[in-house]
Amino acid sequence: GLVHEIKNPLNAISINLQLLDEDLQNRNSVKDSKMSQRIRLLQKEVSRLDSILSDFLRFAKKYELHLEVCDINEVIDSVLDFISPEAMQNSIRILKGFDTKLPKCNLDSNIIKQALLNVILNAQQAMPEGGELIVRTYGRGENIFIDITDTGVGIESDKIDKIFQVYYSTKKNGTGLGLPAAKRIIEESKGTISIRSEDGKGSSFLIKLPINSKAQEE
Repeated sequence: GLVHEIKNPLNAISINLQLLDEDLQNRNSVKDSKMSQRIRLLQKEVSRLDSILSDFLRFAKKYELHLEVCDINEVIDSVLDFISPEAMQNSIRILKGFDTKLPKCNLDSNIIKQALLNVILNAQQAMPEGGELIVRTYGRGENIFIDITDTGVGIESDKIDKIFQVYYSTKKNGTGLGLPAAKRIIEESKGTISIRSEDGKGSSFLIKLPINSKAQEE
């Protein structure tokens, strides 16, 4: 497709920039040093474009759900384990409040992990000066709820309605695809996602997922 037609030349550009930079590092002139700095800036931009294209590919592809009985707390834990080193590096404290008596549910755990990762990374990026990431789970009726709260910068009230729009981002270098992709995955899993936010105080994302009767029986 078109995206791959763009990604392949980008990869070639990236490799050639790397080789050129290695050649320049063997020289010591001021001119070569400045050229090397410019090459690194170009490498950074190529990497950013590649990341945008990768996000677009993930968003555009059709998801085929492979349902399995899973423990949602374990699914969330695996995502938190993955992001915890970066969270620690950015002075973000992770707090968990899991309902250990939740019934198992029938979901595609890998796809749900991607949705959770998108939401959690969004929360993490909202706390550039550090803060707390609070993740809670609880059950109500025929549904499981996941509450993901951050103590970050929050979102202005006039921007909240746009937060799940494709390509809309409140961040300088955001692609505007992470949260729309999360919403799409959750809705394809028969769930919902909503947000509460206060500018300057943080945001809370509430994910609702159904408890499948087949999973309860097992």
